[in-house]
Amino acid sequence: MKKIGVIPARMAASRFPGKPLHLILGKPMLEHVYLRAKMYDKWDSLFIATCDSEIEKFANEKGIPVIMTGDHHTRALDRVAEAIELSDEVISDEDIIVNVQGDEPMMRPDMMSAVMDPLLKNNSIPATILAMHIIDESIWKNPDTVKLIYNESGEVLYTSRAPLPYCKGKFTQDLMARRIYGIFAFRWKFLKAFTHHKETRLEQLEACDSNRVLDMDFRQYIAPYPYLNSFSVDSPEDIDLVEKFMEKDDYWKQYS
Repeated sequence: MKKIGVIPARMAASRFPGKPLHLILGKPMLEHVYLRAKMYDKWDSLFIATCDSEIEKFANEKGIPVIMTGDHHTRALDRVAEAIELSDEVISDEDIIVNVQGDEPMMRPDMMSAVMDPLLKNNSIPATILAMHIIDESIWKNPDTVKLIYNESGEVLYTSRAPLPYCKGKFTQDLMARRIYGIFAFRWKFLKAFTHHKETRLEQLEACDSNRVLDMDFRQYIAPYPYLNSFSVDSPEDIDLVEKFMEKDDYWKQYS
């Protein structure tokens, strides 16, 4: 099975316009994401997918492979699927496509193994999502953080920006709450089916791609990952937090 990594990015993010090229410790955020994802050494290919000329220009200047997509997508997975269809890669239905969100500048290469391993070990699993343990109440309550509800088999049941599991609004680590960390893996045949399906009501209400997967009666499985001081960038205020922890980060030291 091929392993194809795609980093979707666009300048018009509603909460933080221009964030893919915003500097973090002197490098554009998108460069951090690409360099870290590239540390996973088993890709058949890895590239950026964008609709923006500014991002294309940045990628060309850095020698990063990039594919231009349409500007009509509201969901990252739709952009990823179009980029695969536009690429020169010969893809089979069982090949694995990994969506690496462009706002995860602190991601680690072992997260790629974590999200792909279930698909490599079990042919019946169509899709996975990296699910990081939540140990902090502020993350649990933060609407920028998408939480997961999953069953004892690890199947995702629902994703929401609300604090879940609810537990009368009282957070404890015993909840085993998890959040979506922006790395998703799909078999190509399921990603194709996803992107050919119209957006669904719950997807729109929660602003989360994964609810379309569930509304289609597909199953997405969690790829559990322990808590790390690894932060997504949802708003300009997140930059200071990311820089504070990235300065101490071993991966940053490898490419700084």
